Amino acid sequence: MSIKKLKPITPGQRFRVVNCFDQLTSFDSEKTLVKGMCKSGGRNNIGRMTMRYFGGGHKKKYRKIDFKRNKFKIPAIIKSIEYDPNRSCFISLLHYEDGEKRYMITIEGIKIGQKVISGKDISFNIGNSTFLSEIPLGTNISCIELNPGQGAKIARSAGSFAQLFAKDEKYVTIKLPSGEVRLILKNCMATIGIVSNPDHQLETYGKAGKKRHIGRRPRTRGVAMNPVDHPMGGGEGKASGGIPRNRKGKPAKGFKTRSKKRYSNKYILQKRKK
Repeated sequence: MSIKKLKPITPGQRFRVVNCFDQLTSFDSEKTLVKGMCKSGGRNNIGRMTMRYFGGGHKKKYRKIDFKRNKFKIPAIIKSIEYDPNRSCFISLLHYEDGEKRYMITIEGIKIGQKVISGKDISFNIGNSTFLSEIPLGTNISCIELNPGQGAKIARSAGSFAQLFAKDEKYVTIKLPSGEVRLILKNCMATIGIVSNPDHQLETYGKAGKKRHIGRRPRTRGVAMNPVDHPMGGGEGKASGGIPRNRKGKPAKGFKTRSKKRYSNKYILQKRKK
């Protein structure tokens, strides 16, 4: 995957860094796996705004992704690699031998015509999905389940992956993209390889209008508000606002909000990087 910096023909292109999309092979999605999406614009069922800074944006359609990969021992051929507006990575269209079609998260390095398979006792090629108990130590994995049969929950965004560290009778130890080291049940599934589009983090919007295309409205700083609207509002001139807080008064930017009694604390061996 590659990126390119646009020539500053217009003010909006002066700082624009875009994806070349040279990995994509098709721009037509499979109609049986696509459905419409409704937007709320941040409003609830009676029309009142409950989420700020939402609204607008380009129309999208949702692609149904197979996060479970539960068609065991049935090979599938990768027919196309496509863009998905709902996620930062790309998606691949699979044609199974029994005739079914499904979308999966594209793994970096995967090729058109390549065969992928899921289940036990399979080869450890990129794109294959199997149980954590079967995967060799030190392997880069992605699309990891937290509970057996739940479907992938961890390491699904562009360029993300986790690393398998150790195995036990019941659990495996995994280092997550955040740096956190935690235990996961060994009968959970994962996909071998790194998620596609790792250069996504190098893209630059270049203009405010690009953010509006995504569906984000301008965000007002707390220090620019009045005291009645925000704890950091008010003051003479450009007041700093004191301790950074959210509009409910809870400290931000470094204040830990994770509950000390959270059920999953016992599975975390090492907290994520500060």
